[in-house]
Amino acid sequence: MAYLDELFSVAGKTALVTGAATGIGRMAATALVRAGASVMIASRKGEDCIKVAAELNGLGAPGRAEGFAGDVSSEAGIAALVAEVKARTDKLEILVNNAGVSWGAPLESFPYSAWAKVFGVNVTAVFHLTRELLPLLEAAASDADPARVINLGSVMGTQPLADDAYSYTASKAAVHHLTRTLALEFAPRRITVNAFAPGPFQSRMTAFATGTDEQARHVGSHVPIGRIGAPDDIAGATLYLCSRAGSYVTGAILPIDGGQSVQHGLTLFKA
Repeated sequence: MAYLDELFSVAGKTALVTGAATGIGRMAATALVRAGASVMIASRKGEDCIKVAAELNGLGAPGRAEGFAGDVSSEAGIAALVAEVKARTDKLEILVNNAGVSWGAPLESFPYSAWAKVFGVNVTAVFHLTRELLPLLEAAASDADPARVINLGSVMGTQPLADDAYSYTASKAAVHHLTRTLALEFAPRRITVNAFAPGPFQSRMTAFATGTDEQARHVGSHVPIGRIGAPDDIAGATLYLCSRAGSYVTGAILPIDGGQSVQHGLTLFKA
C-alpha cells in the first residue's frame, strides 16, 4: 500500500475550499482532511464553517480544518477572504472554487437580476478569487508537484438540461470554458486547473429534489448508472486531481455524473 499512499497523498498540503459547509464542497473538504491536508473552509455562513471544521477535526484524521466566513459574491468580499487566507498561510497547494448559487423560474418570469447574481458567484468570483490567490498558488508550485485549482462545473453546463435554471446552466458552461482558458495560461506557472462536472448529489442546492431517500432514488433512476452521487465519488476525484496521480492533468472537465453527460436517448438503427 506504500505506493498507493504516495501516489494519492495530499498529506501536508494546504487547501481552501469555498462553500464547504454543505454538499459537494463539504465532501471535498472531508476527503482532504481525512487524507492529511490542512483545509480552510469558507462560506457566507461563517458559523456553519466553524461547526463543520470542528466536526472534521473530531474525525481523528491526520489532517485538520479551520472554518471562517468568506463571501465571494462581491469584490469586497473576495478581498476580505483573500486577506483571511493570507493571514493563515503563505502558500496554497489546493484551491477548490466550489461556492455557487442557482435560480429557478419559468421562462416567462425568469428575472433579469438572476443573471447577474448567478454569474457573479459562479463565474466572476472563480476568476477573481483565483487571480488574487495566484501568488500563494505559485509559492506552493513545483515541476514535480504543481499547485491545483478545481472549479465546480456541472453536467448542466455540458448537457442542455435547463430545468428552469437558465442562468445556472449557462454559468456552468462558462466555468468549463474558463477552466480550459486558465489551464493553458497557468501551465507555465506550474499550476493545473481542472473542473468537476457533477450530476445529482445530495446538497442544500438540490434538497428540493434529493432531500429524502425516496426523492434521491427517483432522481437516481434517471441516471444511467442508476443512482445519485455519493461522498466517496467526490472524494476519489478530489484526491486524484490534488495528488501526484493527477499532476499531469490540466484543462479537464471531469464528469462525475453516472453517465449523464453521454446520455442522449437517441438511436440510429435500433428500433
